[in-house]
Amino acid sequence: MERTVTLGNTRYERILVHTHRIEFGESLLATLTRYAVPVTHKGDWIAISEKLVSVSQNNVRHISTVTPGWLAKLIVKGVKKYPNDIGFSRPEKMQLVVELAGIPRTILAMLAGAAGKILGIRGIFWRVVGARAAEIDGFNPDAMYPYTEYAALPPKNPEKVCADIEMQLGIPAVIIDGNNINVKVIAMSTSVPVNAKTARLILLDNPMGQNDELTPFIVVRRLYGNGPIKPALASIIDSVTK
Repeated sequence: MERTVTLGNTRYERILVHTHRIEFGESLLATLTRYAVPVTHKGDWIAISEKLVSVSQNNVRHISTVTPGWLAKLIVKGVKKYPNDIGFSRPEKMQLVVELAGIPRTILAMLAGAAGKILGIRGIFWRVVGARAAEIDGFNPDAMYPYTEYAALPPKNPEKVCADIEMQLGIPAVIIDGNNINVKVIAMSTSVPVNAKTARLILLDNPMGQNDELTPFIVVRRLYGNGPIKPALASIIDSVTK
């Protein structure tokens, strides 16, 4: 993973922030204050793993509490499998999708997805079942313990989480769902200096990693030359490049 990435004429540094293993219900703001705040500069913004947000909210399910039904077992037969990623091929994980979306909507999504495959169009299932269902993460036998046994559900009120971080810590925040297949921006606070599309591209190689890296935060810094852009200089550059 390259530490910097260039988009157009702009270069960004991605600073991986290492933490201890965050426990269920542990304060997100306290964790950010301890690990991320000391390495941020004015003009930086921070990307946060959606899994960590859910863990901090204690918004998780143990696999022992999930019993796959007939619908989940049926759907996983047609789920595409990716190397080194179980995706939603595990019935227990798909069952959480069914519970989140409801059986009628999931059946509709399954039928629409099957029709889409016939037409060569992928991703219809997730568009119909609801975008937030795809944020469920966990039950991966290759993941760091305890995520072999736990699934993190979609974060609650992610926009408010980002807003609270910016208001209380003074750091613009983005929550992302990243894996080795794709990266999705879930929520952003108002002062993030890039749009959601650019934020996604900056993080598209998922620098947080998928295993036991313990890097759930990334401080993103816009660079000019060999260091951070000074605010006055940034304004001049923006006016010229617009």
